Amino acid sequence: MGVAKKIVVIGGTGLIGSKVVGLLRRAGHQAVAASPDTGVNTLTGEGLDEAMQGAEAVIDVSNAPSFETQAVLDFFQSSGRNLQAAGRRAGVRHHVTLSIVGTDRMPGNAYFQAKLAQEEIVRQAGTPFTILRSTQFMEFLGGIADMSTQDGVVRLPGGQFQPIAADDVAAILADTALEAPHNGIVEIAGPERAPFDAFVDRYLRQVGDPRPVSREPSARYFGGEVRELSLVPLGEARLGQTSLEDWLRRRAAAA
Repeated sequence: MGVAKKIVVIGGTGLIGSKVVGLLRRAGHQAVAASPDTGVNTLTGEGLDEAMQGAEAVIDVSNAPSFETQAVLDFFQSSGRNLQAAGRRAGVRHHVTLSIVGTDRMPGNAYFQAKLAQEEIVRQAGTPFTILRSTQFMEFLGGIADMSTQDGVVRLPGGQFQPIAADDVAAILADTALEAPHNGIVEIAGPERAPFDAFVDRYLRQVGDPRPVSREPSARYFGGEVRELSLVPLGEARLGQTSLEDWLRRRAAAA
């Protein structure tokens, strides 16, 4: 990965952030895991300037503590502005933000709309940037099934779905932070695409979950209407290498 750099990972103790920090440190870089757990709060600004001092790049994988419509919007806007201001003071040369494929195609999904607002702050800040839009994580498949279950049946739309393993997301994020800024959007996805309901059904069968899956075109995803291509890249995308079966094998081995 070249000359050692200081890279601050906002949300560095979470699912993706902790993996990114580990990858960068193993490659010889000074990766700072910045989160409220380590004394860095992007909402209040606590510890932010200290963490950013001397950083060449920032990777923002932070997440809102609440998914309530106004709370999630407030979080990404306030946090985004504070982070950009701190980055300018520190002379950060590359700001990488993890976002979601389809943020601009699902107006009924409040979380997606909040991420879209965060993206706009990044674009307007003046710091060279890359917005990395990812499809849904394989780690969320169980939770998606749970939230979509009504009367014992998992009810999902049939739009296309292309989830990616968190390990692949982390690897691409680490690489992206060390590349020249794209000053635009890069989309990433898993190696396999299938209808949403079919993919979740395949996951449930492989983990031994007996719940039936029903395709219901009217089913919503966090309030958003899922059309055929709402949740997948429309053009060129960087693909992860981990299939669903590989991910399940790794998860079982680590249990």
